[in-house]
Amino acid sequence: MPKLTELPVNELLESFGAPTATPGGGSASALAGAVGVSLLVMVASMPKTRKGTDADRAALDGMLRPLRYNRDRLAELVDRDSEAYDLVMHAYRLPKSSDEAKKARTDAIQAALRGATEVPLDVMRACHAASREGLAVARAGNPSAASDVRVSYELLGAALAGAAANARTNLSSVHDTGFTTGAEAEVQRLLTAMETTVREARQALDG
Repeated sequence: MPKLTELPVNELLESFGAPTATPGGGSASALAGAVGVSLLVMVASMPKTRKGTDADRAALDGMLRPLRYNRDRLAELVDRDSEAYDLVMHAYRLPKSSDEAKKARTDAIQAALRGATEVPLDVMRACHAASREGLAVARAGNPSAASDVRVSYELLGAALAGAAANARTNLSSVHDTGFTTGAEAEVQRLLTAMETTVREARQALDG
């Protein structure tokens, strides 16, 4: 079966619209983030900068590699999220015909839920990292493309918030309190950090 990111756009949209568990909101969040980073790459690649200085050019060029890395990372996570949730669904379908089978099923469900939580956390991390890298684009990029940078931050913010919602949904069924406490702290840290970064980007664009 082809990867989601290898499908034509119309087929990809049909996949998201199909009445199946995957792809769902987690994959959609990763995709939104990847598109947001792509816009930052576009503006950073433009020959014109804000002030036309060597410093502007160096700042933009210096962010291209890390931005592309996070774009590709998010594209990879589009499929990984669906794969992780498919494992959760598979675990729930395991037999429970004996005490041993029930325990094996519970252990498999819990392992799959932890894995399905790690993926949206990775989406959040990549979105936030790209948003920090994108500040150079907001500050030094072509002012004619300011609206593209604004759209990129809207997409990155939505992607991170969507991934947070998915992570929390999975955490509600995880029994390991040590894992849930650490993961929830990471979710909240990234949500707060993203709010700060988005404010910085808007200030740079308005400056």
